[in-house]
Amino acid sequence: MQCGTSKIIGCRFSLHPMDSEFISIIQGALAEVDLSTVWRHTDDVSTVIRGEGPHVFNALTALTEKAASHGKHMAMNATFSVGCPGDTAGDSYMGIEDAVKNEIPEGPYVSSQFSLYPLNQSDYMETIYREINRAKERGVYNESMHYATGIHGSLKDVFSFYEETFAEAQIGEHPHVVMTINMSIHSPSHGGAEHAR
Repeated sequence: MQCGTSKIIGCRFSLHPMDSEFISIIQGALAEVDLSTVWRHTDDVSTVIRGEGPHVFNALTALTEKAASHGKHMAMNATFSVGCPGDTAGDSYMGIEDAVKNEIPEGPYVSSQFSLYPLNQSDYMETIYREINRAKERGVYNESMHYATGIHGSLKDVFSFYEETFAEAQIGEHPHVVMTINMSIHSPSHGGAEHAR
């Protein structure tokens, strides 16, 4: 098996609305967002979406925004992967060149953390440092921390950065990249940051 032979972007994620109506919030988001350009499967723990990068990121951004639109404190975690040598060619929508399906508003303030793993790259730390510098250039860098980097800003700006950095990390002849994201929205601990943007 060889890294980088699969161009499928996969993302496994979970939404965690801190509300007694969490089921209707999650199911409502899944029902309202146009997911026609990604393959999707939901189980009792998480949802996986697979397909072309722009469509996968558009779908997750729209789902997160829709769930967060209720104004309740919510967390989201996601793992992205591309180029895994153990991936399969099935369960994906590829070759879709249509424009993304969901309009993304600026959205609420988001505080998040991400970790980037450029596998199959001998100079992986250079890639990681470059993408941290990209966050600073884009104005979404928050802070350094153990095992992650803090990213914050509007929901749209934060997800735009993640989409860009995941694409830019796919360098070399056979890229295999993994990225994890943890995100908090409408948290009481944000201390008015939502209104200071």
